[in-house]
Amino acid sequence: MPGLRRSEVAELAGVSVEYYAKLERGDLSGVSESVLHALGRALRLDDAERSHLADLARAAGAPRRARRQPSAQKVRPGVARVLDGMGELPAFVHNGRLDVLAANPLTEALFAPVFAEPARPVNHARFNFLNPRARDFWVDWERAADNSVALLRTEAGRDPYNRALTDLVGELSTRSEAFRVRWASHDVHLHRTGLKHIHHPVVGVLHLSYEVFDLAADPGLALVVFSAEAGSPNDDALRLLAGWAATHDPADALARPDQA
Repeated sequence: MPGLRRSEVAELAGVSVEYYAKLERGDLSGVSESVLHALGRALRLDDAERSHLADLARAAGAPRRARRQPSAQKVRPGVARVLDGMGELPAFVHNGRLDVLAANPLTEALFAPVFAEPARPVNHARFNFLNPRARDFWVDWERAADNSVALLRTEAGRDPYNRALTDLVGELSTRSEAFRVRWASHDVHLHRTGLKHIHHPVVGVLHLSYEVFDLAADPGLALVVFSAEAGSPNDDALRLLAGWAATHDPADALARPDQA
């Protein structure tokens, strides 16, 4: 919080200055839930920041573990059928690392430059920072970049010993100055609802609403669905894209307009 001295934060949180200084240094071992709530109020943290603080405290209080390679995450057949049934709406399932684990055909057409990446699984953060097409694909690349890093930082707090996540962060930090700067800011973000602004190479600019649904039976996985208001220019563009995708390979979207 700009303008608050350490002593003022400690007073607002109901702890001593010495204890608060210990917390500031990252020593959250043994901190109580009531103190965390008080700190959240004193620092005016939003929901994402409060959740991240709680994750950090849990990690600090747990026995230190070796980095682990998580088992491969798979999309259950029932969820895959739901994706396939949503033919008129782009929808996909991703994990906290921003890997796309399953997607319906309209998603592959909408995100054609992302799915053109040779690495599998497709990863939004890797595309945003390592693929030069990303700055053309996103109408507001800065915002897309900020959000992807904030989501990875949130996941790192929730699952700090995930080797696959650590490896991704290491790769992006090594290869992208833009990622390094954002990662150092420690911003966190909850991905629930909002707008995505996309410049699609076939149908032009789209402004699509998105909703994120956590899959309760599959911890760490979420279903993301895009839509547009019925009868709007964005809805028309989405329908045009669906018709185009039915007769074209999504890779055609990467060709020049006179070739597509």
